[in-house]
Amino acid sequence: MTQEQIQGIIERLDWEKSPLIPVIVQCFQTNALLMLGFMNQTALRLTLQTGFAHYFSRTKERIWKKGEESGHTQKIMEMFLDCDNDTLLLKVIQSGVVCHTGRDSCFFQKIDLENAKFDNIGEIQNINEKYSIIDILYHTLQERKNQPPEESYTALLYNKGDNGICKKIIEEAGELTFELKDNNKEQIIYECADLIYHVLVGLSYKNIHPDLIKTELKRRLGLSGIVEKNNRDPSCKK
Repeated sequence: MTQEQIQGIIERLDWEKSPLIPVIVQCFQTNALLMLGFMNQTALRLTLQTGFAHYFSRTKERIWKKGEESGHTQKIMEMFLDCDNDTLLLKVIQSGVVCHTGRDSCFFQKIDLENAKFDNIGEIQNINEKYSIIDILYHTLQERKNQPPEESYTALLYNKGDNGICKKIIEEAGELTFELKDNNKEQIIYECADLIYHVLVGLSYKNIHPDLIKTELKRRLGLSGIVEKNNRDPSCKK
């Protein structure tokens, strides 16, 4: 496919309604529903150029190739455009599982319409070795938002809101500083893990993916701390 042909496909879509086009994904072999994603023009261009699905992550606020970390890629076999030119349907060959939870479909939470309850269906594969622990933990924390406080410590923290979460972050930061001063390596590691966990709870509470923090750190790499601070918005300077 030439660049002109790719551009022609992109221009066929109606981008005036939204810069992000919904993308329904089905299994090529079985037509099973796998997931729903979003593409901007860059993601669609990369998809057409490479033959593998690329999306725009609204959580990470960046382009990502499906399976870039896990290896669970989606090879495009067929692509369809709906009658309004604002939604795509992909039929793909899925390598590995589609969902970060280890399930074959992202639609595994079945809603009991009579009792307004949620039941998880489908088998779970162990894919922890495919993802970073920070990514796994963040998604786990997001899932805890649906649990009652009496069943989950994380849900209990969410229930306490900003004040409760911030208090725990300050408390854990203080404990880490004491261990750093005492120079106890094992306790430093333990308390640092506690602090990172509670910081991730705070990020999850505000729906801020850790990748956004990584992006900011990459931006600062090689940049003088003094220059970076001077370039900040005045309202951010303390």
